[in-house]
Amino acid sequence: MKWDALEEEPCSLARTIGVIGDRWTLLILRESFLRKRRFEQFQSALGITRHLLAERLKKLVRNGVLRRVPYQDSPKRYEYILTQKGLDLHPILMALVHWGDTHMLDERGRPLLHEHKKCGKLFDPIMVCSECGEPVFAKEVITRPGPGARPPRPNSSTEGSGTREDERVA
Repeated sequence: MKWDALEEEPCSLARTIGVIGDRWTLLILRESFLRKRRFEQFQSALGITRHLLAERLKKLVRNGVLRRVPYQDSPKRYEYILTQKGLDLHPILMALVHWGDTHMLDERGRPLLHEHKKCGKLFDPIMVCSECGEPVFAKEVITRPGPGARPPRPNSSTEGSGTREDERVA
């Protein structure tokens, strides 16, 4: 697997990491979900160099995660707005936030609380099955090759692993 060509791998996780898998990109996405849109807002919130920020924003635009929209003509300035593809990353970021809230807290507690606008309650994100609505936990997931899977390698074997190929936890 080549680090600079993850977007070409027949693995959804590798392809996703190829787009959003570095710390600055994740933090830019965090700020986008916190409604920051302008270059200066990102730079101020993150303390990132202009060059690195411009590079990450270009990659997010190129991959259809953000849309670059002019907001001023003289001088020309742009906002970066989450596309639907970008908005679809919300559950991923919320899962990372929840993991941090569970495992990385200090004595001060959670840095941000999340309120569901519809019911007005504070919540913790959970993953549920799209079919039955029940919470999904890692030990309750079985993976199977899908139509986009790489063909099995001639000498790949799961013998001795104690787990059949179709029972591995994702």
